[in-house]
Amino acid sequence: MNYKNAFIDVLYDQLKDHLDKSKLNSMIEKPKYDNMGDLAFPCFELAKIFRKPPHDIALELTKEITLPNIFQNVEAVNGYVNVFLNKEEASSLIVNKVISNKEKYGDINIGNKEVITIDFSSPNIAKPFSMGHLRSTVIGNALALISEKVGYRSIRINHLGDWGTQFGKLIVAYKMWGDEQKVKENPIKELLKLYVRFHDEAEQDEKLNDQGRQWFKKLEDGDEEALELWRWFRDESLQEFSKIYELLGVNFDSTQGEAFYNDKMDSVVQLLEEKNLLEESDGAKVVDIEDDFPPCLIKKRDGTTLYATRDLAAAIYRQDTYKFVKSLYIVGNEQTLHFKQLFLVLDKMGYKWHEGLKHVSFGMMLKDGRKMSTRKGKVVLLEDVLNDAINLAKNNIVEKNPTLASKENVARQVGTGAVIFHDLKNYRLNDIEFSLEDMLRFEGETGPYVQYTYARASSILSKGDYQESKEKVNITDVEAWTIIIKLNEFPDAIKRAYEGNDPTQIAKYVLEIAKAFNKYYGSVRILDDHDQKQARLSIVHSVQIVIEEGLRLLGIEAPDEM
Repeated sequence: MNYKNAFIDVLYDQLKDHLDKSKLNSMIEKPKYDNMGDLAFPCFELAKIFRKPPHDIALELTKEITLPNIFQNVEAVNGYVNVFLNKEEASSLIVNKVISNKEKYGDINIGNKEVITIDFSSPNIAKPFSMGHLRSTVIGNALALISEKVGYRSIRINHLGDWGTQFGKLIVAYKMWGDEQKVKENPIKELLKLYVRFHDEAEQDEKLNDQGRQWFKKLEDGDEEALELWRWFRDESLQEFSKIYELLGVNFDSTQGEAFYNDKMDSVVQLLEEKNLLEESDGAKVVDIEDDFPPCLIKKRDGTTLYATRDLAAAIYRQDTYKFVKSLYIVGNEQTLHFKQLFLVLDKMGYKWHEGLKHVSFGMMLKDGRKMSTRKGKVVLLEDVLNDAINLAKNNIVEKNPTLASKENVARQVGTGAVIFHDLKNYRLNDIEFSLEDMLRFEGETGPYVQYTYARASSILSKGDYQESKEKVNITDVEAWTIIIKLNEFPDAIKRAYEGNDPTQIAKYVLEIAKAFNKYYGSVRILDDHDQKQARLSIVHSVQIVIEEGLRLLGIEAPDEM
């Protein structure tokens, strides 16, 4: 039951000549103290309209409005109209709604089944999947799930970094120092060593960088030796990445990387020329954007293409293929200028759909206050972190619940959940300092804490022999009111997460409802035989439903036992 909307409706009946529902919605507040009511409407803005003191306006409104049964009382307090909910009526409506809708509770039809493409994860091939890639992967996956929750059809795209000068450098490194057998035995770690060595050596010998550029030019020109090595590096990388994605429970509809657009870039350059947008600058081809932005580089002097060229081709291809209404790019803050240039060039090309493009940026994963660098070999491997988390979870299970039947599976759910939640509970624009200790903590504001709350709820339902009834459940338990209010806020949390491209809203929400439930559990004897037992079990079931769905939207599983 959206009791806020019910309050808006009764206010609108009195104030429709002066305020619309959208304005009323933005004005309604939650009182600071519970004894002041559940919702409050400030009358200060109306003072100018009615030429009366806010307190007098509030008094008149309290007399004029007719409240539905869900409200118990209305008071005028210091220029506010404060309403109190009928706790029993509201509790019954909310709990019954959650139970009847189950995992569909909180669904909103904003997207109308239209397509939203989400470009996320996008690791570079021939490099390890480091902690630096975690943020894009889990933020993007959560936003895909949240978008589906609000009615869109999500197309998940892993735009692999499988092209560019770095592959020319890697080919040079492999030809100079590589050992085929070593690479076959441990491809990613061995290729990383070669890549790091190349940059160490290039600091002393600049000619190496020239050789790297020459080999990338060969790759672009279709040289068979270069292509054969590139394909080998790519295939080995994809096999390694698939292990990580399987652990995280992440999947994609497309893994077409940068190389896929090689044969699509000439048409983009041609289009830019036809629209008289291309200019020459020091032998390179650029689009002058103006608006205080540097020109967008389309082709280098040697004729090789750049990220911008490929991303223009990719955006046009995706619109032609998927007919998206929105397209999100989940890429770090450092690429902000690139995406601003990209969107402005598409605008200059006359593509109206560019308005649906959005760069969803995020802060860096830092180590000792600095960005992790593959080039310098300063990386923490995500697979190692996930395995450490899973092993720690397994040790905890063996210690606390040695008879648990599915230890391996629960350890995977809890370990990966700890890593994912640690990232998503932090607002995406903030940098995160990598701390294995913090990430693997299972107490406090963590994923395992929320998962344990879900498992506790499942256990209570099992012990109480809870049987879901189609009959309306009457809730008279005032001690559950904090939980009831939280249950009612779930759809709003989903909407905020979608509108702000902010999974943190869901992470905060599941933490809050878990805390409210555990406090309730500590103060109420749920399983005692009394006339409230079935109603209390219904409240537990509601919490179970909402926590499971909240965790699912973050890409985290909810184990029934821990």
